[in-house]
Amino acid sequence: MSFNEKFDQHGVWRREFALRLKLLAGWMKDHDLLDAGVEERLHRLESQVRSDKVMVAFVAEFSRGKSELINAIFFAGYGRRIMPASAGRTTMCPTELGYDADVPPCLRLLPIETRLQNQALMEWRMVPEKWTRIDLDVNDPAQLAQAMEKVAETRAVTVEEARLLGFWHDNHPEDNPRVAADGLVEVPKWRHALINIAHPLLKQGLVILDTPGLNAIGAEPELTVSLIPQAHAVVFILAADTGVTKSDLAIWREHLITEGDGVEARLVVLNKIDTLWDALSTPEHVQAQIDRQRATSAEILGLPQSKVIPVSAQKGLVAKVTGDAELLLASQLPELENALAQGVMGQRQKILRAAVAAGIAELKNEAGRAIHIRRRDLAEQMIELRGLRGKNTAVIKHMRSRIVQEQVEFDAGGAKIQAVRSVHLKLLRDVFHLLGTPTLKAELAELTQALKQPGIKLGVKKSYGQTFSRLREGLAKSQILNADIQSMLTASFRQLNVEFSFSLLAPKEPELGRYQHDLELIERSHLQYLGVRNVLKLSQPDFADRLVRALATRLRVVYESALGDVELWNKSAASQLDAQLRERRRNFRRRIEAIERIQQAASGLDERIAEIHDQERVLIELDTRLTEITSHLVDGPGAGAHLRTIPAALERTDSTAEKIAGKAAVTDAA
Repeated sequence: MSFNEKFDQHGVWRREFALRLKLLAGWMKDHDLLDAGVEERLHRLESQVRSDKVMVAFVAEFSRGKSELINAIFFAGYGRRIMPASAGRTTMCPTELGYDADVPPCLRLLPIETRLQNQALMEWRMVPEKWTRIDLDVNDPAQLAQAMEKVAETRAVTVEEARLLGFWHDNHPEDNPRVAADGLVEVPKWRHALINIAHPLLKQGLVILDTPGLNAIGAEPELTVSLIPQAHAVVFILAADTGVTKSDLAIWREHLITEGDGVEARLVVLNKIDTLWDALSTPEHVQAQIDRQRATSAEILGLPQSKVIPVSAQKGLVAKVTGDAELLLASQLPELENALAQGVMGQRQKILRAAVAAGIAELKNEAGRAIHIRRRDLAEQMIELRGLRGKNTAVIKHMRSRIVQEQVEFDAGGAKIQAVRSVHLKLLRDVFHLLGTPTLKAELAELTQALKQPGIKLGVKKSYGQTFSRLREGLAKSQILNADIQSMLTASFRQLNVEFSFSLLAPKEPELGRYQHDLELIERSHLQYLGVRNVLKLSQPDFADRLVRALATRLRVVYESALGDVELWNKSAASQLDAQLRERRRNFRRRIEAIERIQQAASGLDERIAEIHDQERVLIELDTRLTEITSHLVDGPGAGAHLRTIPAALERTDSTAEKIAGKAAVTDAA
C-alpha cells in the first residue's frame, strides 16, 4: 500500500470515528449520561481525531530535486508539475501546503521585509492582511502551477540589506550569495508561503513542508527550532551523483539531528539515480554504483542503510503521468512511498490509536459510574418497597416522613461538599499559576535579556540551561501539587462516600512527565542550532529577537497543553460530584413519589416494584451497549465494519429505553 493509499485509509477512519463520536454524544445525552466531564472528554476526542495533522518535511540543499519529489509523490494526479522544479534554484522560501476549510483556495506569501520587524513567524500568521494573497483555481492545473512559481521569486538588494535580512554573513563568506556587477545580491522575495488547496490528502490532514537550502534555513530560527522538529517525518534529499556534500552534511548535523534523537522519523532519499543510468554500462554495474553510494551515504550520516532509499523522482513523475508501469518500477518511487506509509503513517496511527483507547476507557468509566449509581439506587428502592408489603397505612406514612428527613439531612450536609470544592479550587489555582502565560514570560525574561546584550554571546548556552532548568523545576512543582490535590480528592471522596453513600472515585491525575520530555526536545533543538555559525549571528539584535520569540511560541504550546490536561482533570472531578448530587436528589423525588402512589392505591406497591424491575433491565442493557459501543470505537484504522455496527446498537438501546420513558417523565415532573 502506497503512502497516498495508506493516508487515504487513515483519513476515512478519522472521519468515521469523529462521526460515531457525535452519535455517541447524542445517545449519551438522550440517556442523561452526558455530564460536563464526559462532554469535555468527548469533545476533545472528536477534535483530536478530526483535526489530527501529519506533517512531512522535505529538506535539501538546492538542486537536489526536492520539489520534483513532492510533485511525484503527491501531485502526479494533475498530469503535470505543480511545484516549480526547473533547473537551478526553485523553492526560495519555506512553503507549507495544507488545507483549511475556512480559507478559500489560495497562495499566501509573507514579504521578506517582515524579518526586519520583531514579530515571530507564528504571530504573522495571525495578521492575514500583511500577506500577499493569490487565489487558486484547483480545477486548472496550469493556473495552479503558474501561481506556485511565485515561491521561486527573488529580489536584488544591497549587501547591507542582505546582512540585515540574514542572508549575508561576514564570518562565513563561502555561504554568501554572489555579488552581481551592479553590486547587488539576490535574496528570496518571500519569507514564508502558505498554500491552501483541497487536495484529497491535504483535506485529510496531511501538511507538506517544503524547505529551501542551508542559507535560507539558517536565517529563519523558527523553521529549525519549531517547524522541522515537530514534523512527523523528515525526508532529506541527496543527489545520487554527488552523494553527501559538505553543505548536505551541514544541514543534516545542524538542523536535522539532535543529540539523543532517534532516526525513526528520518528518511534519506538518494535522488536522481537516473543520472547513473548509462547505455554503456550493464544494469548490474549501474546497480552496484547505486548500492555503493547508498552505503557510503548511510555511513556518513550515521543511519542504517535501510533508511537511505535510491529514487528517480523525475522518472517516477513521468511514469505516473504516462502510466508507464515499467518506468515507475525502475524509478524505485514505490519503495519510498511504502517506507513513508509504514514509517510515518504506521507510527502516527499507533500514537493516535493509543490516545483514543485511553480517552475512550476514561469515557466508559465515567459514564459507567453513572449507570452503576442508578442501579444501586434502584436496588435500595427495591429493598425499601419490598419491606412495605403487608404494612398498614401508618407504617407507609412513617416511611415517607423518614425519606423527607433523609432529604433534609442530605441538603444540610451541602456545606461539607462545598468545602471540598473550595479546597480543590484553591490548590488548583497554584497549579494554574505555575503553568500560566505570565509565569512563562517571567521565566523567559532572563534569557531574553541575555540574548539582547550587544556583541557575541558566548555564554548563551549557559543562559539556556538555566532557563530550562527553571522551567523543568516549575513543571515538577506542578506535578507535586497535582499529587497533593489527588491525595486530598481521594480522602475527601472517600469521606463523602461513607457519609452520603456516594460512589465517587478521584479521576487519574494528569501526567506532566511527557511535557518534561517536550522541554528536553526543545532545549536540544535550540542548543543544536546555536553552533558556532549561529552564535555569531546572535550579535544581530533582530536575529536574537526572532530566536527568543520562536522559543516562546513553542513553549506556549507545551504549557497550554499541560494546562488543558489539568483543567480536564478538574472538570472530571467536579462533574462527577455534580452528577451524584443530581442523582441523589432525583432519587429522593422518586422515592417520595413512589410512596405517595402506594398511599393512593392498593395496587401501587406491586406496580412500582414492577417498574423498578423494568428500569433495572434497561440499565443493564444500557451498560451492555455502552461497553459494546466503546469497544468498537477503540478499534483502529480499517475498522469501518465495526464502526458501522454502532448505529444499530444505539437503536436497539433506544427502543428498549422507550418502555420507561413515560414513567420517568412523571417521576421527574414530581
